[in-house]
Amino acid sequence: MRILLADDHNMVRDALKSYIERLEPDAEIVSADSFTTAYKAVDEAGDFALVILDLRMPGMDGLDGLRRMRERLPDVPVVIMSGGASHEDVRTAIDLGAQGFLPKTLTGPALVSAIRLIMAGEKFVPFGAVDAPAYEAAEADGHALLTQREREVLQYLEKGWSNKEIARALELQEVTIKLHIRGICRKLGAKNRTQAALRAQEARRLQ
Repeated sequence: MRILLADDHNMVRDALKSYIERLEPDAEIVSADSFTTAYKAVDEAGDFALVILDLRMPGMDGLDGLRRMRERLPDVPVVIMSGGASHEDVRTAIDLGAQGFLPKTLTGPALVSAIRLIMAGEKFVPFGAVDAPAYEAAEADGHALLTQREREVLQYLEKGWSNKEIARALELQEVTIKLHIRGICRKLGAKNRTQAALRAQEARRLQ
């Protein structure tokens, strides 16, 4: 798994590279310190399975860098990373085709779990990074937006199972279950796991 990691701060790049390589030994990280360098790396370093772009680094020009990278690599997931971004930035990034948003405040294990979800074809936006009700307002049925794995997790939430019990049942790490629950809450506009389960039950009663 080859990952292009672009950030203009050496310490951030080194820390993220260390986290990813330690928890995902098969990963090969190619680093870049600007959007221009990252764009050149696409031509010079071969194929990538994932591209991570810092929102505020030189050359990004807001989210124009995301748009250009998506045009250059239409079949490769591109993720935006930032130490701080507005809800509007996150919503616009997703609308432009970003596969997710990675806050720099994520712990190492959570970061790798998020990357694994993205590599599995799912979007990752932490709960609270987007105003969920506003973002999903155009969707008629938020429940229909859930991935198959999120639906499975939701079924266990409705039964009142703990994260540890769900992780054991699905043979996943507990941190991965937490990430799925955040996604469920975001998509259903729920504040917590209990409210998500109640909204799912109410949706079925109205069908």
